[in-house]
Amino acid sequence: MRVAIISDTHIPSRASEIPDWVCEEIRRADHTIHAGDFDSQETFESVRELADNVTVVRGNMDPQIGLREVETVDLGGVRFVVTHGTGSLDDYERRIANIVTEHAADSTVGVCGHTHQLMDTTVDGIRLLNPGSATGAAPASTASMLVADVEDGDIDVTTKDNT
Repeated sequence: MRVAIISDTHIPSRASEIPDWVCEEIRRADHTIHAGDFDSQETFESVRELADNVTVVRGNMDPQIGLREVETVDLGGVRFVVTHGTGSLDDYERRIANIVTEHAADSTVGVCGHTHQLMDTTVDGIRLLNPGSATGAAPASTASMLVADVEDGDIDVTTKDNT
């Protein structure tokens, strides 16, 4: 199963559109995860139109469109816990790991956004993924996303960017 992982599109406040190469990755995916900060109802709808299946959460810059702060989804034998990560950057990784622990147990990966910085790290045995900003919204230096190939509980993550 191919999973497109994006976040922090920030359209229209910091970017005008989702880059074509990101749209193509979303179309190719079996499932898309967006970790918040769409920035508008229109961007949320655009992602939903591009993706066959989607899991989304609310970011700190999102309008009130009925999104939850944390979602879980089981894909290819892996449970993904998705949250934006709103809050201080001082304890960011620990805070995300705690949210993941509260919502799931084994075979779990945390997906987060907020920092606009790519991250693939492990905290207390929990893998945390941050795809950066799909539009390269500041403070990101480039547009980026992650693509995960997930099968039978195994996950292989690849970074995609516009460089």
